[in-house]
Formats: sequence, structure tokens, C-alpha cells
Amino acid sequence: MTARFIAEVSSNHNQDLARCLEFIDKAAEIGCRAVKFQLFKIEELFARDILKRSKEHRNRKKWELPVGFLPHLSKRCREKEISFACTPFYLQAVEELYPYVDFYKIASYELLWDELLKECAHTQKPVVLSTGMATMEEVARAVDVIRGAGSTDLTLLHCVSGYPAPPEECNLKAIKTLRESFLCSAGWSDHSVSPAVIYRAVNAWQASMIEFHLDLDSQGAEYATGHCWLPEEIQTVIQIVNESCLADGSGVKKPAPSEISDRDWRADPSDGLRPLLSMRKTWKE
Repeated sequence: MTARFIAEVSSNHNQDLARCLEFIDKAAEIGCRAVKFQLFKIEELFARDILKRSKEHRNRKKWELPVGFLPHLSKRCREKEISFACTPFYLQAVEELYPYVDFYKIASYELLWDELLKECAHTQKPVVLSTGMATMEEVARAVDVIRGAGSTDLTLLHCVSGYPAPPEECNLKAIKTLRESFLCSAGWSDHSVSPAVIYRAVNAWQASMIEFHLDLDSQGAEYATGHCWLPEEIQTVIQIVNESCLADGSGVKKPAPSEISDRDWRADPSDGLRPLLSMRKTWKE
């Protein structure tokens, strides 16, 4: 199966529209099917007492994506023929994103927030939900809320919300658990920055979607944390995954086009010598 790669820009855009557009161009160039941003306001993301006490959290104000960028990002994605997605982190963001996004992505940290789940589902646009840190009971409740609000196109992403996530903790078999338990598409939201983890997610556990954090040049606001890929790193992974999926074939055992001409050069059953008797009669050097 072919996995759909989604480039997560996160806050690496540095509030620079030209840089945002470059992310879209680069995502399309390296083989992604979609690019995803995040729409949040610090005052509606963290509790007031946390912001009052934490300068670090207040400083994330400069990580916000300006709402005015949205039409430009959507237009560029259409031009590059890739999907535009965004994660809403406040209720009004769902409405603000509606004219522009092809699908909504709900972050692991918001999985418990029923009101946001419902708002996204009510739009009737596809919903992708990350499940980092969640128990099966919490995922089941979230799925019930989303489907109960009318969503018919749901993808669940297994995720380990460690930044970065150690490969030995990735528990990729949970992709199968999610797919079979909730009868929906399931994939992997990567924080491991490990090619082996992504190959395993696709080839062993049939992840239909791979989300990964992208930075252009190691200058993004979140790159130093260690969970972001650079374009040249992830491009090789995408190419190998796509090529390996092409190699799966139909499963029908029959001669491939590239080997047809060699069939007559097999050993003839009458004497064990090559080529077949029919070929010996007509062959010329």
C-alpha cells in the first residue's frame, strides 16, 4: 500500500509568509501529499495562571500563525496540487479554517476536548486525530464523539508524544490495533526522526498516512528539540517507501514483462540443456 506523507510545519514558519510558502513548495517537491500548519492563540491555548507564571509559554506568542496567511497558503497548495490542512487549537479556529482546509487535524493534546472534536466533525470535512498519550478508552470516547457529530471520514494516527520519541517506545503494532478496533484508516505521526521506524510503520503495519515535522534549514523555532526532519532526510525516506510499495505488485504469480524474453532460454526438459528445443531451431547469433 502507498502511504500518504503529510509535512507538519508546526511553528517552524517563524511568522514569515515567504517561508510558509517555501514550506509548501518543498513539501510538494519531496513527494508529500499534503502540508499542515497549526492555528493557535497563546491566550486560548494555555490557562491564564500558567501564562502569568511562565515566560517560556508567553514567548510562544511569536510562534502563532497569522490568520491572514490562510488564503495565501491555501492558494499555494492548490497551485502545487497538494492538500492544505491545519490544526485548530481554539473553537473559532475551526470556522476560520473552513474556507481553506481540505481536512482538519486534531492534536493529541486536544483529544479530550469534546467541543473541539464536535466542531471539526460538524464541518463534514475529513478529520485526522492523533492519539499520543491516550488510552484505548480515551480514543474510543473521542471516536464516538467525532462519529456522533456526523463525521464519516476519520483517520487515526498512532503517536508517541515524546520530542523526540525513542524508537523502542514507538509501539508501531498499535497502528493495527487502531485500524481493526475502530474500522478506519490508521497511520503514524512521527517524532522519532528514524527512517527505520517509518519503513516499519508502512511495510509491517500498513500505515496509510505518515505525518512528520519538517524544517527547511534547522532555523525553525522547534528544530532544536530534535523531532523535526530536514527536506533531504525525509525525501529519501519517501522515495524508498514509494518504491517499495510499487514493488508489491498484484500477488498473481506470472512472468513479468522484463523476463518474457528469457523464458525460451530455460533448460529443455528433454535433455536439461539450454535453450528450449524450439529456440535452438530458430536461434541465430
